[in-house]
Amino acid sequence: MRVLIIDNDSSIREGLKALLQKLCPQVKEINEATGVIEGIQAISNLKPELVFLDVEMDDGTGFDLVQKIGNFNFQLVFITAHNKYAVNAFKLSAIDFLLKPIDPLELVVSVNRAIAQLKNKDLEQQVKLLEESLQSFSGSRSQDKKIALNDGNSIHYIKVSDVIYCKADGSYTVFYLSNARKIMVSKILKEYEDLFEDFGFLRTHHSYLINTAKISKFDKTDGGQLILEEHHSVPVSARKKEQVLEILGKL
Repeated sequence: MRVLIIDNDSSIREGLKALLQKLCPQVKEINEATGVIEGIQAISNLKPELVFLDVEMDDGTGFDLVQKIGNFNFQLVFITAHNKYAVNAFKLSAIDFLLKPIDPLELVVSVNRAIAQLKNKDLEQQVKLLEESLQSFSGSRSQDKKIALNDGNSIHYIKVSDVIYCKADGSYTVFYLSNARKIMVSKILKEYEDLFEDFGFLRTHHSYLINTAKISKFDKTDGGQLILEEHHSVPVSARKKEQVLEILGKL
């Protein structure tokens, strides 16, 4: 695998290169660029299969670079400092990212994921979704916003409003969508609880995260359960019951 690291910080480039050489034997070639202009030239000339791209650089941002790239014939991993809105935008678009300082184990996971997704042709659409998410994350949270869900074979683009509820299944999360659709992704439910907290979603049970806009009624039998749209029902744990009833009173 050919890798290109685009970052204006030489210590980040050197550290990432050392980790790749030590931990990722699949990586056979590593090149570097220091910014947007040099990065665009390197992508054109070197034809990398995986690009690690810094968000903030001296001559612009990583987003400036991707806007100027015509065809995405590579996998992309952003490198960013921790920022809640930026991190959530990456998650919504299913674009991979690494937080600084880079964790070696997370780096290995990112490289393996990139290898598995080499044939993914959806990167351009994911980048557009990322840009939209970044522009709107500081404003109101509308359920018309789209999210990208990667099931390992395809990337699905759905509106948040189409999600009825999410259910934990070990280290996976199953999305139950309108019109009897289901999508399973290899991320734990906690990640989506954090991501959807501003979109009116509620964790009613350790295994369930529901869209409160989809609640039809609260059934008090059998300890309590919520009846959702399309005849779905989910349990309500004892410690969540008071919070659920409070929300129902506002609907």
